[in-house]
Amino acid sequence: MPDTMRIRSSQDAALPRGVTDPLLWRAAYDVAAAHQPDDSGRCESLLCDGRPGPCDALTAAHRAMRLAGDLDAEHDEPATWRTEERRRAA
Repeated sequence: MPDTMRIRSSQDAALPRGVTDPLLWRAAYDVAAAHQPDDSGRCESLLCDGRPGPCDALTAAHRAMRLAGDLDAEHDEPATWRTEERRRAA
C-alpha cells in the first residue's frame, strides 16, 4: 500500500443518530466539506469557480445527508419515523 493514502473528512466524522445509509451520508459529508463558502460567501471548490454559495453541490449534499437518515440533526424531528412519514417528507 502506498504511504500517501487520502483521508476523507467523513472518516473522522461520527455518524449522527438516525442515519440509515452510512455510505450515502459519508459521501454527501465529503461533498459538503469541499463546497463550503468562504468569507465572501463564494464556494471555495475549484469546480464551482467562485460562484455564490450555497452552490448546487452543497445544496444537493445537504439533501443527500437528510435522505440518508440525518433528519433529526437539522430539523429536530424524531429519530424513528415510520416509512410512510419518510416518503412524505422526501
